[in-house]
Amino acid sequence: MSVVDRKESVVFLSRVARLCFLNFVFAVLVFGIGANSLSAQTDAEKLKAATVTPEALSASFAEVSRRVESAVVNIDTKGKIPVDVTLKDEKPETGNPDSLMELYRRMIPRRPNSAVGSGFIVDKAGYILTNFHVIDDSTRITVKLPSSEEFTAKIIGFDRETDLAVLKIEAGRDLPFIKLGDSDQARVGDWVLAIGSPFGLAQTVTAGIVSQTKRETPYSQFQKFIQTDAAINRGNSGGPLVNMSGEVIGVNSQIATSTGDYNGIGFALPSNEAANVYRQIRENGKVRRGYFGVNLDSVKTEFAKVYGLAEAKGAIITNIGDKQSAAALAGLKAGDVILEFNGTQVLSAPDLVAKIASTGPEKEISVTYLREVGSNLERKTALVKLAERPSNNTAGDEENTPKKLPVSDTRKPIEPFGLTLIELTPQLAAIYKVEGERGLIIKNINQASFIADVKNSAGGDALGEGDLIQRINRAAVTDLKTFNETVNRLKKGDAVVLQVQSYDLRNRSLQRRIVQFTVQ
Repeated sequence: MSVVDRKESVVFLSRVARLCFLNFVFAVLVFGIGANSLSAQTDAEKLKAATVTPEALSASFAEVSRRVESAVVNIDTKGKIPVDVTLKDEKPETGNPDSLMELYRRMIPRRPNSAVGSGFIVDKAGYILTNFHVIDDSTRITVKLPSSEEFTAKIIGFDRETDLAVLKIEAGRDLPFIKLGDSDQARVGDWVLAIGSPFGLAQTVTAGIVSQTKRETPYSQFQKFIQTDAAINRGNSGGPLVNMSGEVIGVNSQIATSTGDYNGIGFALPSNEAANVYRQIRENGKVRRGYFGVNLDSVKTEFAKVYGLAEAKGAIITNIGDKQSAAALAGLKAGDVILEFNGTQVLSAPDLVAKIASTGPEKEISVTYLREVGSNLERKTALVKLAERPSNNTAGDEENTPKKLPVSDTRKPIEPFGLTLIELTPQLAAIYKVEGERGLIIKNINQASFIADVKNSAGGDALGEGDLIQRINRAAVTDLKTFNETVNRLKKGDAVVLQVQSYDLRNRSLQRRIVQFTVQ
């Protein structure tokens, strides 16, 4: 090979090397450094693909409304006629104005109470889902279809816990119905439609989004609701909340309001819970739920700090009133902290109640819990055969209404945490029905103190007059001096856990509670 040929080969190889290097750099930019750009571009494309024009959204609303409105019904109920307490054979006295007014009152016709609500057909045979409060205490239920046909409905069953009722009408033909969707798939931001009869205006459709999922409200023991800003008013109760696939994801049940009407926040019972209730009512005529037979409170940050827990999760058994309850028979005790239910982590007291209630009675489940033994917490497991949750169909009476009891004692009170406390005497023990117990009685709570704002898991006041404080941060409370010394050692930001007992007039027994707060 000549010198010229060798030079040309070197030049050629140099060009090839440069070309390979440039290709390598390009590959790095595309597949390496440029990966984030591609990812961002992909996200942008996804967002662009998910963007819908106002015209297309309007057409979607119209199509969903058309598909489901034929299965949404108006429900009109008639209640009992108010009882006239005046004796029929009583005659007014001549010349007595009061008696004449009584005569006029009796001449006014007495009419039954009436209510209007919504519902929707879930089976072509005429089965309808609605809210129990829509048909509660009714003597006649009339269901009006979109076709203006009216039918008298009968109650198949109801469940007060979820405020649901199943009705049945006989139309003599197959009826259009709506499918119950999977409420677990609902996402915050999803578009939804609420359909019903607000103020008696049948077939009213309102649109909004899912504002939140699994929302707890003060009006339910263990249900978690879908929150929406779709307008829900009086008369919407029992109507469906539907997604953009035309599936029911919730039963419109409650509103958060300061006026009695729509204020921008409504709540729907998730369709998965509604489907379970509907199925059980169809099969058994009622809903059966598991039951522990305990009172519970949630593990909060303060409890976790005081007891050395890794995280503020779990449910504390505060009281076991019945020695034959499922929990008692399994060996569980007051003070145990339940961490797992059938291998699933327990997040809080409401979470545990929901897990128990969603499990059928007579089923055997395992629980993992912590028990305080001396200064240690021992991890244990137990098998619990669930009982059946009792019905809440009974209402309270005057005898069961809690009343404040007087405290009369000549000892000088002290006020740690803003609490006026007095030592327990035989007289006070008898008044507050805490005979045989030890601790300090709360005589008064300073409303200007931070402790007046401490709430329990249900949102009520955590402490009240007449409560008996028995332990503070795992130490027994025996007298004012030791309690005050313990409080004086605490500083702002410290966690406090109190164990308290009080007499429950409704259950006629002592109820143990856990009160958790941070020193302010």
